[in-house]
Amino acid sequence: MKRTLEVCAGSVESVVAARNGGAGRVELCAALEIGGTTPSAGLIAEARQIEGIQLNVLIRPRGGDFLYNEAEIRCMIRDIEMAHQLGADGVVIGALTSQGNIDKDCCSRLINAAGSMSVTFHRAFDMCCNPLNALEDIIDMGCHRILTSGQAPSAIKGSALIKQLIDKANNRIIIMPGCGVNAHNATTIIKATSATEIHASARTVVSSLMQYRNESVSMGNSDYDEYSHMESDIDIIKQIVEAINNI
Repeated sequence: MKRTLEVCAGSVESVVAARNGGAGRVELCAALEIGGTTPSAGLIAEARQIEGIQLNVLIRPRGGDFLYNEAEIRCMIRDIEMAHQLGADGVVIGALTSQGNIDKDCCSRLINAAGSMSVTFHRAFDMCCNPLNALEDIIDMGCHRILTSGQAPSAIKGSALIKQLIDKANNRIIIMPGCGVNAHNATTIIKATSATEIHASARTVVSSLMQYRNESVSMGNSDYDEYSHMESDIDIIKQIVEAINNI
């Protein structure tokens, strides 16, 4: 059985690595260090030029919680419209009420803006108060999949809930495990949950090519290394793809 690996990608280079490594889809994001935000129009447009892989775009206006005000909702609607105009195959959304339930009013507006594009409900799901009720709300709204760690620190630790969600969904929606997925545990997660899709960043550290370095200055967090960044790694992606398709 062929299973789909979705790679969380933050650059054109990572999208190329995902495609060449055998992934079926990317979730294009910015600011992965805070869980991801909406990527720029330029990044979406350049990523769309890469053929042979599906492109989903994260719609998230900021880091932090998933309780959004009206201005933020309007921003997300505009970003969805932008993603559609630039040729994205799908969008990745999510919003909660202050009580931890699915914000059906907000999400319905976002889904309506998405039109014919695929819609994934992101890991805001892992912060909701009742995952089984949330599952039904998300299905009723018309989403196509849910990305989840099973409300645990990693997908492998949340495997029991992910399996419960897959069983309860009964093919009405795709449940896609994600968070901490690698070549060593992807097979275990799929066997434990019966998932047909899985999500990983598959990243490794890439050192800067800068020769001159002023290491006394930081652009933000003083703990952040200004002379390295993370990219999805083709070898890691290939290892995951091979693992999940040889079960």
